[in-house]
Amino acid sequence: MPLLEGQVALVTGASRGQGRSHAIKLASEGAHTILVDVPRDITDTGYPSGTVEELAATAAAVEQLGRHAIRIEADVRDLDVLDKAVNDAVLELGRLDIVAANAGIASKPYLSHEISSQTWQQMVDINLTGVWHTTTVAIPHILAGQRGGAIVLTSSAAGLKGYAHISHYTAAKHGLVGLMRSLAVELAPHRIRVNSLHPTQVDTPMIQNEGTYRIFCPDNPHPTRADFEIASTATNKLPVPWVEAEDVSNALLFLVSDNARYITGAALPVDAGTTL
Repeated sequence: MPLLEGQVALVTGASRGQGRSHAIKLASEGAHTILVDVPRDITDTGYPSGTVEELAATAAAVEQLGRHAIRIEADVRDLDVLDKAVNDAVLELGRLDIVAANAGIASKPYLSHEISSQTWQQMVDINLTGVWHTTTVAIPHILAGQRGGAIVLTSSAAGLKGYAHISHYTAAKHGLVGLMRSLAVELAPHRIRVNSLHPTQVDTPMIQNEGTYRIFCPDNPHPTRADFEIASTATNKLPVPWVEAEDVSNALLFLVSDNARYITGAALPVDAGTTL
């Protein structure tokens, strides 16, 4: 019997990277999915956002596994739009059990006092408030099912330690830990578990771009992927430059399954030892 047979999962940031990997992993274990992403570029990140075509490709991969996939083209910053779309999707699928609040952005590098107010606000609005929006629209549906459930917030190693040149990202990801712990306390009486994931660098477009290369190679005016690989390896205790999206998805699957039925309020690193 699949671990999640018949359950429904909401996955944000589902166009590609970790979000796509999460959706496919959950579907492979029996879950139907509600897939959310924003089909337009976000400014000042240093890499292109996911596209409508990529979101459709994620849905197709889920459907190939024999599971339903409802696509929602919405920005997690827009609470009203997200709320209506998720309500409609849950009405169609009949329930909601799992939330993978994964949508988030990275940024070009800045010293803290040189970050523009627009760049700071965008980071907090997406990476922290957007996650709160996601849980806000999802929790009433999980409560209505009276079956318990599981929520996982995608934070980062930067949610557990400081990094230079990305204080706005680090602050937002630290904020998710506080949100996760408060939700875990509030929802425990309803058998809804809430945890967070803290990956090191993950081999997705979010890190494989010049902005990230410059964060890790600040003294190199034109860093390459090879330069980044060396510098990134040096930040991890295990001798690897990064982990794969599937490594994070495996941890997510564990946290939302009954294998972790008594784990709540945990900040789980998938970090090759970088936070040690």
